[in-house]
Parts: sequence; C-alpha cells; structure tokens
Amino acid sequence: MAAKDLVRKPIAATIRLTVPAGGARPAPPVGPALGQYRLNLMAFCKDFNARTQKYKPDAPMAVTITAYKDNTFEFVVKSPAVSWYLKNAAGIESGSSRPGHAVASTITLKHVYEIAKVKKEDPGNKHVPIESICKSIIGTA
Repeated sequence: MAAKDLVRKPIAATIRLTVPAGGARPAPPVGPALGQYRLNLMAFCKDFNARTQKYKPDAPMAVTITAYKDNTFEFVVKSPAVSWYLKNAAGIESGSSRPGHAVASTITLKHVYEIAKVKKEDPGNKHVPIESICKSIIGTA
C-alpha cells in the first residue's frame, strides 16, 4: 500500500438527507443539497437507487453523504426508521395521540423480529445482539 493511500482527504461537508428508496432524482431535496458542494448529482442518484432497490419504494431512507474538497463523495445508507416499520406492520397512518394511555394498534413478536433483522444490517448495529435490537424496537412501540 502506498503512502498516499493512507492520507485522509479533506472533508468539505457532511450532508444528511432522507430520500425515498429508489427515488433519488436531481430535483429538490437532493439537487440543491449536493449542488452547492459541486458533487455529481447523477452519479449519486444512480448509486443510491441501485443500493436501495431491495427496499419497498417510497420507504424513507436516511443517507449520510460525506463531501470531499476534491468534489468526490461517499455515502452511507441506513434502513428506514423503526417507527416507519412499526406503522407499516400495524397498518396505521400515525401513532397514538396519547402514548402510554391509548392503544393505536398491536403487532406480533414476529413483526418485531423481522424489523430487528432488517435493522441488524445497518452499519451501527453490526455487532449488537438481535435480542437487544428487539428490546429497543419494543421500547419504541
């Protein structure tokens, strides 16, 4: 490995967006956010849409883009939020208006386990036991 491979590139910005799965287009909100750092919009859109093909269309994907000063970028895609999965599993539009008092809907432990399996693939949860992720999801519900 050459010494230049170990040198860090100077970072221009870190951009956080929520983009629907398979729905990245050079229009707002993606276009202006990446355009101000002169990043290649079409490269990002093609890459993002390819990486999010396995998810349900319109699932809100959290993406963190690291823009470098030489106009290159890297990005990390996280799966949709637990609350989105819970609402889909329960078949409701929004949660309870009075959490802890009124029950909006119920889901089974199988649903919780399935959500935990998807969340386990996230970069931050690779080494977290699935049991702990399940407990966190139950806490969110």
